[in-house]
Amino acid sequence: MTHADFLTADFPDPAEDKDVDPTGPSRFFNRELSWLGFNWRVVEEAENTRVPLLERLRFLSISANNLDEFYTVRVAGLRELAHAGNTTPGADGLTPAEQLVLIDQNARSLMETQQKVLLTLLTEMEEQNISVLRSGDLTDEDRTYLEDVFLTQVFAVLSPLAIDPAHPFPFIPNTGYALALQLERKSDKRPLQALLPIPAQIDRFVSLPAPDGHHRFLPLEELLVMNVQGLFPGYQLKAHFEFRVLRDSDLEVEEEAEDLVREFEVALKRRRRGEVVRLTHSAGAPEKLKAVIMEELGVDAEEVIEIDGMIGSADLSELVLDSRPDLLWPSFTPRVPERVTDFDGDMLSAIRNKDMLLHHPYETFDMVVRFLQQAARDPKVVAIKQTLYRTSRDSPIVEALCEAAEDGKSVTALVELKARFDEAANIRQSRRLERAGAHVVYGFLDLKTHAKISTVVRREGNQLVTYTHYGTGNYHPITARVYTDLSLFTCDTRLGRDATKVFNYLSGYAQPEQLDNLAISPITLKTKLLELIAAEADYARAGKPAVIWAKMNSVIDSEVIDALYAASQAGVKISLVIRGICGLRPGIRGLSENIRIKSIVGRFLEHSRIVCFGNGSGLPHKKARVFMSSADWMGRNLNRRVETLVEIDNPTVKAQIVGQIMAANLADVAQSWVMNPDGTFIRPPLPEGTFAFNCHRFFMENPSLSGRGSAGASDVPKLTHTED
Repeated sequence: MTHADFLTADFPDPAEDKDVDPTGPSRFFNRELSWLGFNWRVVEEAENTRVPLLERLRFLSISANNLDEFYTVRVAGLRELAHAGNTTPGADGLTPAEQLVLIDQNARSLMETQQKVLLTLLTEMEEQNISVLRSGDLTDEDRTYLEDVFLTQVFAVLSPLAIDPAHPFPFIPNTGYALALQLERKSDKRPLQALLPIPAQIDRFVSLPAPDGHHRFLPLEELLVMNVQGLFPGYQLKAHFEFRVLRDSDLEVEEEAEDLVREFEVALKRRRRGEVVRLTHSAGAPEKLKAVIMEELGVDAEEVIEIDGMIGSADLSELVLDSRPDLLWPSFTPRVPERVTDFDGDMLSAIRNKDMLLHHPYETFDMVVRFLQQAARDPKVVAIKQTLYRTSRDSPIVEALCEAAEDGKSVTALVELKARFDEAANIRQSRRLERAGAHVVYGFLDLKTHAKISTVVRREGNQLVTYTHYGTGNYHPITARVYTDLSLFTCDTRLGRDATKVFNYLSGYAQPEQLDNLAISPITLKTKLLELIAAEADYARAGKPAVIWAKMNSVIDSEVIDALYAASQAGVKISLVIRGICGLRPGIRGLSENIRIKSIVGRFLEHSRIVCFGNGSGLPHKKARVFMSSADWMGRNLNRRVETLVEIDNPTVKAQIVGQIMAANLADVAQSWVMNPDGTFIRPPLPEGTFAFNCHRFFMENPSLSGRGSAGASDVPKLTHTED
């Protein structure tokens, strides 16, 4: 399948694959290998010369950070299962041990590719007067300058540590980075093994003076090696290597914890000391010294990876220089919706006038913040309820909630302590809210609350009006600048009542008996989704137009995938935009010949979750059923989290989602990878100088349907297989 297939009436010819059993595990791709496939696409974006140079470096840094997190969570979990002797296969038929072998092969190849890409980028950066030096490149003036840097900015933070019976091996934390040193005393040639942990509190790259706008950097580890003699007086450095540790970062919490906050604080300390799951080290490590490090850290040979290049490539983000805008994406300022401007910035008046959908980051997330800030200061507002999964450190949303509580309003905040890697931050935020007088609840011990809901209750005349915000992304003003997400603002009574019932469920465990426009997991969302897919299949069997468009991060739940297979076999035309993990095989005769899948990787991180059903009339069509959601189609989201699936009834909002947002995603060529039946993704090379539709650029350049004089579906390349 090529990109053009997403713009034509016919789906590509299905592939014959006799190795795929339509009823066996071969009908599913492995989750972990699929995720690695996504990270390969991120690395390949670092090679894309159509992307500005320093943005390519950022992609490389992101891929390294992604891989670190993958090891500390997913690989750590599989490793624990394998060590416990668990041989239960997953839906794809692979046992934990078998998956670890395949992951190791793939990840090692990926890391080799990362280093090759880095060499290319460093060469191109040098041509643009950005240099990453080695100690041998330094002038006498550089060395004099660096002596002062070392003494005034580095020395006091260092803790050189001998390794011998009198000095126990030190603890190296998760993502900890250190130099292993082989020294020799000058007086009697006595050997000494030592460690020099590299402090995370200091930037990885030391900036050097340079004339004429030339940026020059020295890696911190190079500076430390240059000064080993001063750290170990009387000793001579004979050999050294760098190593970096990744530890199991999954949290275990007691099921009957009496104090959930305290239990998480203890669990966070355990995470810091989790077992080592990967040890990377620089090339040329002395075998005896490496053996000591491996023994002390408790790692086996298969968990050790030699890197011929830079250890800890996630730190490359430090070299994405704001001072070189010519090597970055062109600046972009998110729009303030014209509807809000029409009401002089009054969010509540704008919402009261008509439902409003914002498409972030093209429309500013500041409107979500303003919604809560205005509510906090409005004397007619009596109550605010808010879910918080992830938010920024100095969150203006938390600040607004605190202000509202201090003003005497009833404020309820559902803070999710189990948001991975944000647990400590969320504990701090919850205590801040409690001090302000807010009611803070933590939801369920065995479920994560991932739903994105906010309600504002305002006294208007003799009644209470509920203003509601439903989102697909977190209440995080920083990530909202680069994540594509949707925000629905409404004062529709039904949607407000649904939201209130969800909050009652979260705070009082009272399951909602009836929801009007909302399905929630783990209660009704999956059932609703399967019913909608089955209904579309019934339309196809009845000879009516049957279409499903969906967009999300991941599709891995086996029941949902089987439902899509069944719909495809019934004749439903299914187009999926899946950024990351995908366990579904598209385009296989007799199984999925009516399913096509693409992944968009570009300037912004695709994060919104949307699903559209033709409802017997095709897409786009005013009779279509359109939903936005906080949930990906994964077992964890559908069975082990509190998530929302919101049906959109407002015709204007439906038109924006189907005719503009989904149509543009399906029409995208410039940033799209198309999935083959064998699970690989292809992005055919684009000839220089030709037009390739770019959905990110389209949304940046065109006002959305939520504003006056807005762009519509006519501005998007036509998907000719659809019906108007």
